[in-house]
Amino acid sequence: MSSIFLTLPLRSISIPAVNTLLRRYVMAVLAGLSLPAAAAESEADFLDELPVVLSASRLSQPVNEAPAAVTIIDQDMIRASGFRDIPELLRLVPGFAVSYTRDNTWAAGYHGLGDAYSRRFQVLVDGRSIYSAHYGAVNWADLPLSIDDIERIEVVRGPDAAVYGANAFAAVINIISKTAAQVPGEFVSMQAGEQDMGGLTLRHGGGDEVMRYRITASAQQRDRFERDVTFKSAASNANGQYFEASDTYFVNGRMDWQLTPDSDAMAQFGVSQGNWDAGKLTGELGSLVEPNEQDSRAQYLQLAYHKVESAMREWRVQAYFSQNRFDANKVADLIVPPVTVNVDQYLQQTRSSIELLVNDQWAPDLRAVWGGEVRQETVRSPQNYNSDRTLRGELARASANIEWRANDWMLLQAGAMLEHHYYTGADVSPRAAANFTLAPGHTLRMGISRAYRSPTFFEEEGNQVFLLQSGAVGDVVTVPSDGLEPERLLSREIGYVGQFQPARLELDVRLFKDHIDRFIGQSNDLFDPSDDASIRPKELKSGNIGTVDTQGGELQLRWRPTESLDVVAYFARVFMRSDIPSPAAANFNRDIPVSSPRNSWQILTSYRMGHGWMVSLGAWHYDEMKWLSEGDLTQMFTRVDARLARRWKWEGRDVEMAIVGQNLGDAYTEFRDTNVYSSRVYGSFSMAW
Repeated sequence: MSSIFLTLPLRSISIPAVNTLLRRYVMAVLAGLSLPAAAAESEADFLDELPVVLSASRLSQPVNEAPAAVTIIDQDMIRASGFRDIPELLRLVPGFAVSYTRDNTWAAGYHGLGDAYSRRFQVLVDGRSIYSAHYGAVNWADLPLSIDDIERIEVVRGPDAAVYGANAFAAVINIISKTAAQVPGEFVSMQAGEQDMGGLTLRHGGGDEVMRYRITASAQQRDRFERDVTFKSAASNANGQYFEASDTYFVNGRMDWQLTPDSDAMAQFGVSQGNWDAGKLTGELGSLVEPNEQDSRAQYLQLAYHKVESAMREWRVQAYFSQNRFDANKVADLIVPPVTVNVDQYLQQTRSSIELLVNDQWAPDLRAVWGGEVRQETVRSPQNYNSDRTLRGELARASANIEWRANDWMLLQAGAMLEHHYYTGADVSPRAAANFTLAPGHTLRMGISRAYRSPTFFEEEGNQVFLLQSGAVGDVVTVPSDGLEPERLLSREIGYVGQFQPARLELDVRLFKDHIDRFIGQSNDLFDPSDDASIRPKELKSGNIGTVDTQGGELQLRWRPTESLDVVAYFARVFMRSDIPSPAAANFNRDIPVSSPRNSWQILTSYRMGHGWMVSLGAWHYDEMKWLSEGDLTQMFTRVDARLARRWKWEGRDVEMAIVGQNLGDAYTEFRDTNVYSSRVYGSFSMAW
């Protein structure tokens, strides 16, 4: 046996020299994988094609230089998916689970902990937060935004509280709409299909070189699940009819002004109204006190001014006001006990905000973004807070994030958010990240961050009480907390972004380990002795009940080997555990570990066949999972969708017709086991001129 040893004079080699040798070796290996021997590509050839993102740090960065993992949902992916509801687009993001719940609400979870209110995301539309201060939910159903007006969606996978503050806890979803200049002329889009699916969208864009505008009007109709449920056991009293049909109408507009060569302004508005069916007709006690009709209205106004002071500085100031109002009422006659209950689900929420953001280029290799925001939030809901008063809260925040290019292969980033919240006082959310270029087009990222989630109005002060027609208390459902601390998250991650140029393949890998303490959940116990003889003697109360640990990995790729073929795929694997010591909240120890599917994957393929024809096929798989609180354990399922479309010119107009089949396999359940999603088909027609 023979062996070969390489002996080096170690004392003569410095540590930087070792690092240089190692880096050159890694570069050679990666370059060998990604470049043909006959024609090596320059670094610029790689980076020119990497998508640029804005959301991770609020600095414009190629995705491989961002301090966190980012998924971009572009217009090609939106069109190929065939989805017509905005929250469904999150199915295109690794680690996300999305479900329609009931009563015209959507649930979404990233690495678990998903419930009916999705309160651990920050969701923005053109920088305007649509996170609900009441429950923490996102009011997707009455959002006055057409899916046809979306330019792209950037999803920061992981906490981003150093940039967006509390509630940018699990992820940030930044929806970026089309500017008025992008959509001149007229546009009409129509859909019709099974399950009473229908939609009509009209848009007009105009203006001149100084001022451009667009205005969109839309009417949407949905009825997502099978109405008649007959498969439940007789003892459950859950068989019957479930109502989910909805009609939603909205108008929104946007105006963009080029005031001077170095300054511009933007104004947006939106108004929506929803007339929705809800509730159920079964033998359950709860169905008797659920309203069967809902009225929902939303409106917002947003203004922004942007100024480029020099090649080294630009700034933007933004202000907006938004309001959501929901109303649903019912008078319920109960037999046992024989009483009449008044149900009044009235809820009004408002948010007012003003924000300043400044981008500075301090040196060729050093730049920063800094700014602050002041915000007021209000909630009024007599039944949910057992009071007619309006709850108010003010928060203030200041942040700074710095990017330093230490050399041509190392990029260092650090930042923090200082925030004072109306319930939890002052917190600081820091983040640090380092991006190492191993070879042109191949980047290793390492990051650590701290994030907080402040309690919502309902978690802190919720006191849901049903009153009898006589005015007496019929049932106390929730009682106020004893004072909550914010949830606290420590997140660590290692990521890799690679671009294999000859194969036209982009790869994104993320390994993560998250620890949450002071987790907020509801305990179920006899908290209010005066309610012990009521319909339901126990009450719910929010508290900081324990800790949650999550770890796993994600792989995302996009492969475009030819101009005709586009493949987007991901795989995610997640492990969770919890430590909830309270016996009154012991159900969380059972439910949290399965609140994320252990394995989930997606593949979405689109192919342009020529002569305007395009076909796309998508498949989504989720292992079984448990939606927290009101959700059920949903079984493993694989969903397959297909879309066939043709685009052509007709008398100067761009025309597209498509037919979309959704869930072409067996029916599956979403969120609740009574939400049966069956196969369905719809057709679509659009024309622009």
